[in-house]
Amino acid sequence: MPANSSGPSVKKKGRRARLIVLVMVLALLAGLGYGAYWSVDGVRASYPQTTGSLKLPGLTGTVDVKRDEHGIPQLYADNDEDLFRAQGFVHAQDRFWEMDVRRHMTSGRLSEMFGSGQVETDAFLRTLGWRQVAQAEYDTKLSPETKKYLQAYADGVNAYLKGKSGKDLSVEHAALKLTGDYTPEPWTPVDSVAWLKAMAWDLRGNMQDEIDRSLMAGKLTPQQIDDLYPPYPFDRNKPIVEGGSVAGGKYTPQGTAAAGATGTGATGTGTGTGSTGGTGTGTGTTTGSQATPNGGITTGLADNASAQGASVGLRTQLSSLAKTLDEIPAILGPNGSGIGSNSWVVAGKYTTTGKPLLANDPHLSPQLPSVWYQMGLHCRAASPRCQYDVAGFTFSGMPGVVIGHNADIAWGMTNLGADVTDLYLEQIKPDGYVYDNKVVPFTTREEEIKVAGGKSKRITVRTTNNGPLISDRSDELATVGSRAPVSGSAPDRGDGYGVALRWTALDPGKSMDAVFKLDRAKDFAAFRAAARDFEVPSQNLIYADNKGLNGNIGYQAPGRIPIRGAGDGRMPAPGWDPKYAWKGGKDGTTGYVPQDEMPYDLNPARGYIVTANQAVTESGTAAGKYPYVLTTDWGYGARSQRINDLIEAKTKDNGKISTDDMRTMQMDNSSEIAALLTPMLAKIPVSDPDVRSAQKLLEDWNYTQEPDSAAAAYFNAVWRNILKRAFGDKMPKELRVTSSCMNVQDSGNGPADDLADVVRECGTRGADSAQPDGGDRWFEVVRRLVKDEKSPWWTSPGTVREKATTTRDELFARAMKDARWELTAKLGKDQSTWSWGRLHQLTLKNQTIGTEGPGFMRWLLNRGPWNLGGGEATVNATGWNASSGYGVTWVPSMRMVVNLNDLDKSRWINLTGASGHAYNAHYTDQTTLWAKGELLDWPFGKAAVDKATVDTLTLKP
Repeated sequence: MPANSSGPSVKKKGRRARLIVLVMVLALLAGLGYGAYWSVDGVRASYPQTTGSLKLPGLTGTVDVKRDEHGIPQLYADNDEDLFRAQGFVHAQDRFWEMDVRRHMTSGRLSEMFGSGQVETDAFLRTLGWRQVAQAEYDTKLSPETKKYLQAYADGVNAYLKGKSGKDLSVEHAALKLTGDYTPEPWTPVDSVAWLKAMAWDLRGNMQDEIDRSLMAGKLTPQQIDDLYPPYPFDRNKPIVEGGSVAGGKYTPQGTAAAGATGTGATGTGTGTGSTGGTGTGTGTTTGSQATPNGGITTGLADNASAQGASVGLRTQLSSLAKTLDEIPAILGPNGSGIGSNSWVVAGKYTTTGKPLLANDPHLSPQLPSVWYQMGLHCRAASPRCQYDVAGFTFSGMPGVVIGHNADIAWGMTNLGADVTDLYLEQIKPDGYVYDNKVVPFTTREEEIKVAGGKSKRITVRTTNNGPLISDRSDELATVGSRAPVSGSAPDRGDGYGVALRWTALDPGKSMDAVFKLDRAKDFAAFRAAARDFEVPSQNLIYADNKGLNGNIGYQAPGRIPIRGAGDGRMPAPGWDPKYAWKGGKDGTTGYVPQDEMPYDLNPARGYIVTANQAVTESGTAAGKYPYVLTTDWGYGARSQRINDLIEAKTKDNGKISTDDMRTMQMDNSSEIAALLTPMLAKIPVSDPDVRSAQKLLEDWNYTQEPDSAAAAYFNAVWRNILKRAFGDKMPKELRVTSSCMNVQDSGNGPADDLADVVRECGTRGADSAQPDGGDRWFEVVRRLVKDEKSPWWTSPGTVREKATTTRDELFARAMKDARWELTAKLGKDQSTWSWGRLHQLTLKNQTIGTEGPGFMRWLLNRGPWNLGGGEATVNATGWNASSGYGVTWVPSMRMVVNLNDLDKSRWINLTGASGHAYNAHYTDQTTLWAKGELLDWPFGKAAVDKATVDTLTLKP
């Protein structure tokens, strides 16, 4: 769940005079060389009032805001609208800079704050049209009740803003005020709805994989690409639900299906043409209308594609798109293997409390402040006018609680990872685009991008029946020309192909309704009803309640999942061919997997449910398998199976799981890939005494990645170098990290031994999305190859000092040597001083000006570093990208354990703190506790909240 920031990075490319002035002004505001006045008045002026009383226009009664020692607020009101009006006010008190930047991002208006450097980003976001979709949702889809709540929330934000500007809002707003005439405009309900579009973008599924496979096709064979995208290991890693079936238009979990009931879903046929010189054109059956070819990786162009594979033109086009995607600000984090989460729930019969325990920790990008804001929303007395008694993790800028519990149920989320995006190649003509042998006019709209300190820019957004033409935002994407990989049966090449994006989140939906329904649900039926409206992003929703003797546990897979015609969504499709359109068109009512047929579970016999981005269920046409393909790009189950194993080990022989056991599981640092490879590495003969001394670190290691572990540091360095030698150096430059440079033969310019044709080629991919990233897909790749000691993947060219490798052990030996000297350079020659935490550090960065300012600005706005344990695809998922280094790139952004027997004994922690104000006491007051795996008390009942309260603010009409 709920990939980078509470606001976007200001890119180096556009960091002109305005950013320089902002940096200088922030330095003044922080008191660097200009006395205490700016330090106190400029920084503290925006701190929230947390005691006494304030008038909040629009209230019909008083609202109490009770904050504990960490500044976490619990709100008490007498009606729903007062509650959400106060929530908007309190969010704005602590986080308005974050909210303001976020709404400019979602509407494609960053240039109004940060100047010309954000014009390209704004243009892309305007092309996607998040703001237009959010407006359509508000106008046509959301319930009157939801609109009422959204308006009350906006009124609360605007009550806070009234009469404030500059330093009264934040130190960052003070800087903007002094560098221009920027004044925040009033908040609107659509500003809140648009946040869901950003959340959906970061959790959009396999779009990056679709691009990467296409780019790989320029250098790798279909079999090689298959090697790097192996099938999910159902034989080893359990899916979320097992054995359910679909019959009569309904999904039935295992154990409750009628005798003989089997899955009956849409079936079809699809063809796939092997890419990159592939010769086999495979046919395959379609499960849920998604073809799985047998003849190599399909290009997505199917029978219209050239059997000789992707051309340079298509590679250039997709590389440009990948670069554009890298530059789009990610609210939640990089859209890679780290985006996900852990959640699990254990039935009361297996817990020490006798009622369920539920844990959740979403893995997102580290950011400052954290994307989450802890809060309780309480009605003083339940009534038809006041329906909420809920606490948990909220998003600043949006009313309600996203993850948490009320008095009756608890719920958590992880990213389901459904394939909800497709890229379509479009044949462009002067009068439109080609579809079904006809030229269809574009739907167009004009957009004006206002630029702080500069001239406005106007763009035209063109949309096809497959979605917006995102290639219009790049000259490189628009000039593919004659090199596009199509045969004579394709339309005339003209000036080249455009690229359109089909994405479920660009159709108006009702996800905002779902948030409020979840917050007030009292049983599993109401929970499932709420999930029906949670259309995007598609999430795994887990459930627990306190009903009956032992309570209930459950799971629901919601989301708008497309049913495709031809093609399987793994590669770009031909937009001109109606066979590849999503079934049912864009009316939002057909063409998607029916919600009644989405998988769910209730009180499974095993007594627990684990979701950690693994496969939801096994699809197929055989009896007992799920009839729709939700995606083929699941996480590979390393984390989920480890959690399964930990639960089973704890509950065997009638053992019971406690709240503290759940916390301990969240901090599990065991490495699956280390357990596989370390015994092999320990047996490799090593003659170099320095490398041998490092190898000895692995001999008694238990594969846990504690921050003080020298063995973990060395193993992860070896793993990184294995990946580089075996796979990274064989990747096309479009997937390699920018710092990865190598000599390659310049094809087509002479004989292979002509040294003049050797050129220096550097990678072009950003650090967060470069490959191989080392996630659990790469665990599975290596697991499948490691038994073949002479696989071609183990070959690596020699150098002046090193022989070429041709076998697994030769490459492993070379990786061990490379790792030894890499760590010597980074940590010193004395390996007794090595530790994983020294390599694997977390630095929290203010995600606007603080990311690219000079050193003193980083000192002012950023915090850290913290030395962390854990690692990639461990339960304690402090992820890192093996292509670019060891620094932490995603984290458990919060952790919670809900005790359904006694909600006041639930526990929670946030990555940073409640405040977004840089020098406030609650800016990062939870981070060190979070790094140690500690949890805070989570009071819920009135008596517990009162006992924990240190500040009370009364909001009055």
